[in-house]
Amino acid sequence: MRICLVTPFAWSQPHDVNDHVAGVATALRAFGHAVTVLAPSTRAADLLAGRRALLRGEPADVIALGPAVPVSRRSQLGVPVGVQANLRQALAQGSYDVVHGFDPGLPSLSYLALRDTDALAVATFASADRLGYPPARSQREKLLARLDALLAFSDDVREAAEERFPGDYRVLSPGVDTALFAPAAKRKTIVVELRPNERVVARGIVHALRELPGWDVVLLRTRSLIGRPAIPRDLTARVHTRTERDAASRAAVLNTASIFVPGVEGLRRVTLEAAASGCAIARPRGIETQPELAAAATARLAEDDALREREGAGARSEAETHTFEQVARELEEIYTSVGTRRRKRRQAEPLEDRPWIVADLHMHTSWSHDCSIDAAELVDHAEAEGLGAIAVTDHNVFGGALEAADYARDRELIVIPGEEVKTDEQGEVIGLFLRTEIPRGLTFAETIEAIRDQDGIVYVPHPFDRMHAIPDPRTLHRHLADIDVLEVYNARLLFEGYNDEALRFARKYNLTMGAGSDAHVLQGVGTGALRMRAFQDQEEFLLSLRTAEILRRPKSLAYLQSLKWVAQAKEKVR
Repeated sequence: MRICLVTPFAWSQPHDVNDHVAGVATALRAFGHAVTVLAPSTRAADLLAGRRALLRGEPADVIALGPAVPVSRRSQLGVPVGVQANLRQALAQGSYDVVHGFDPGLPSLSYLALRDTDALAVATFASADRLGYPPARSQREKLLARLDALLAFSDDVREAAEERFPGDYRVLSPGVDTALFAPAAKRKTIVVELRPNERVVARGIVHALRELPGWDVVLLRTRSLIGRPAIPRDLTARVHTRTERDAASRAAVLNTASIFVPGVEGLRRVTLEAAASGCAIARPRGIETQPELAAAATARLAEDDALREREGAGARSEAETHTFEQVARELEEIYTSVGTRRRKRRQAEPLEDRPWIVADLHMHTSWSHDCSIDAAELVDHAEAEGLGAIAVTDHNVFGGALEAADYARDRELIVIPGEEVKTDEQGEVIGLFLRTEIPRGLTFAETIEAIRDQDGIVYVPHPFDRMHAIPDPRTLHRHLADIDVLEVYNARLLFEGYNDEALRFARKYNLTMGAGSDAHVLQGVGTGALRMRAFQDQEEFLLSLRTAEILRRPKSLAYLQSLKWVAQAKEKVR
């Protein structure tokens, strides 16, 4: 495979993400893959070499595309035009099978590469603090639509990333070089990872030194300008502060250390490096709320030689399952599997010989108590708007759907007869392709059964619109297998977050997705719809939905609601 790894961080500067990229790139090359790293750089020699590689079209292990740009959670995308042009040229020349971007939640090369590539796109989120971009939900959805796999470095990062970029994640180890980090002759040294705003851990370890004769402490900073705690005068000779930003310099410290104390929110990579070095790891449970527990755990390890050696050996054994070779094997499997899934989707695309149409699956006529649109007028308007199919779903009545279907009988517009049925206490369920009316007030399960009795399709509208009655989570989970279509976009919802929640739910449980305008006035028709293949019956309808695309064409909700109220007032006067 031709693989492109894109990092947003300057290749000329030490960074934990770059350590991961370099490690897996070397391992993937050893497996026979062609791997190119695209990155910014602050080193002139890197920029010159990268420009030559682009001009000559030559393969290269690393291509520096331009100067490193500052990344900020609040900034707009600040990648210079020239750097963006270099990125497009590199992606086009490489003809990559896979483009793998790291931390695309930053305004950076990674975001641009994943947004613009036509290759298989894989995203890795390395930190929960780097998820602020893009700010607009529509941009995030555009990015998500192009991603074939989502990865995270830890469960905490995965949970944070799911809030901004919902999907199915796989947690992947950051990896470690077990040849570079290997146990050496151990000294009585305690290494404490110094993190911003976490000096209470280091302070506790330093004060514990008075009870640990012969032991020294190294306060290890992985980046500059991290403050250290005040050191008592009688311990200054036994406490040392080191700033080691790259793996090689950290290896010189960790390989001979006996105990490692990670920060409360420390880098997972540094803890892995300490484990590979054979250090006993002092991270007791509850340290997040009681950092002082670290000092007690450290003292216990320092005083018990057998325990310390046993813990160090166990840490080394665990680290050997997190080598870059192991991580590269997992990535190889992911790249292959997403490629296979995409090929199958393309080969098995249903109804690919049919034309594309736009379908609005949720709207009302004057048969609904809160709508005044005549059925014939609705059909004329939908056809004039260029819609290819509509579902008429009046509240608890079926006459409007029959009228619209009869009026469209000799037209190209497809009218799906439906009904939006109010259940007893669990919201509403829409039945599509119905033949007769279903009474309101049945239970959720009974309503589904009544739809099935007519060979209809179960469509659950606005499932998370908490401004109205909706099914509770227990009901939804109980009937997952019964739901044919889940509405993930309803143009009339007051809060867009309700639609987002439905989208996450559908993706999580692999449910077929639907969308509709829920129009109560003509101006709202088509504001929520799907681009799908033309269909002839229920079976083809469900097949077509597999490859449908959600279309969001929102208009001002206040405008549409005011038109609805005016229409209702006129009807009352009439």
